[in-house]
Amino acid sequence: MSAMPTIAPRRLQATLLERAGRHPTITVTGPRQSGKTTLCRAAFPDHTYVNLEDPTLREIAAADPSSFVARHARGAIFDEVQRVPSLLSAVQVAVDASRDHGRFVLSGSHNFQLQGAIAQSLAGRTSVLDLLPMSHDEVGAFPGAPVHLMPTLFAGGYPRIFDRLIPPTEFHSDYVRTYVERDVRQLLAIQDLGTFQMFLRMCAGRSASLINLSSLASDCGITHPTVKAWIQVLEASYLVKTVQPWFTNLGKRLVKSPKLFFLDSGLLCWLLGIRDADQLEVHPLRGAVFESWVVSEVLKARANVGVNDPIWFYRDQAANEIDVVVEAGRDLLLVEIKSGARVATDAVDRLLATAGAFARVHRSVRTLIIHGGDDMLSVRGVELLPWKRVAGRSWH
Repeated sequence: MSAMPTIAPRRLQATLLERAGRHPTITVTGPRQSGKTTLCRAAFPDHTYVNLEDPTLREIAAADPSSFVARHARGAIFDEVQRVPSLLSAVQVAVDASRDHGRFVLSGSHNFQLQGAIAQSLAGRTSVLDLLPMSHDEVGAFPGAPVHLMPTLFAGGYPRIFDRLIPPTEFHSDYVRTYVERDVRQLLAIQDLGTFQMFLRMCAGRSASLINLSSLASDCGITHPTVKAWIQVLEASYLVKTVQPWFTNLGKRLVKSPKLFFLDSGLLCWLLGIRDADQLEVHPLRGAVFESWVVSEVLKARANVGVNDPIWFYRDQAANEIDVVVEAGRDLLLVEIKSGARVATDAVDRLLATAGAFARVHRSVRTLIIHGGDDMLSVRGVELLPWKRVAGRSWH
């Protein structure tokens, strides 16, 4: 067995072990290179590790799934299990014959393929958890991790950048070529690589913005249905997240288009042509990169405790806006995101004015501004939260 790479502990591990105590199987999904294999092997050191990317193992498993599962009856990690969908039926039979919990751990990178196979074979028999790229506090556990905002955004959160000391530009260039272009193109059967590359860059330029499918289709020279299908696959591959608008009736005409967010700021920077942190400092989309990073940190914090309920944004046709709306327990948390080191008074005024409409229809509303500085205080009841403290906060 090959030596395990050194990596900081992941926040999801505690949730993973907790769920394994209640379910016969556990499924860990997430983007390529987010650390799923390392996490599963660290959490379940006594389970046999089976990598179904290996053509030989894949052929054996597909030829006789029942015998293959029976061979690992004491417990196994089946990695990239979506490559052999028939294996899940054999896992179903095995777990139905035994009440043991945490016996099989399944891992995969393609949400479309994996979720479809699970829904068919393992509904009610597995708990599904998402492992996204590392959160800011996980990155901070590595020696030499960036401590300032722009280098943090530029590096992103993929573990190999910090574990193997790979320059971010090198990692993200290779990542797009070896995973994004290969995996996503295979899922979509795309023949024209140039058009798909343009589509990726156009999506990056729209991160933290409303999705206008017609505009995106026109800019890329593809059809409206094609854009919709490609975005769905990018989301299923955990590269982007679409966030829906808050639709509770506030007595206003609301914008109904969703917003698009890249889930890793480093990958986003690379697709935008940003090649160092100093360039990001003065880039016109710096605010969009920061907002994408904050939204991703919120989603990571929730996923790490097994919470996958949606978050929202709010915008009406009078240009009143809330960047993030989160249901946190009984509270409705309204979040504004500002990349600057100082929060202007008018930003507080606008947030409080919009929050007033929410307060009329929701019994408990809290307000928060996340900013790019270091100040942590409260202004007229609005909490100001510095960027470094986003990951450590409870978001559920």
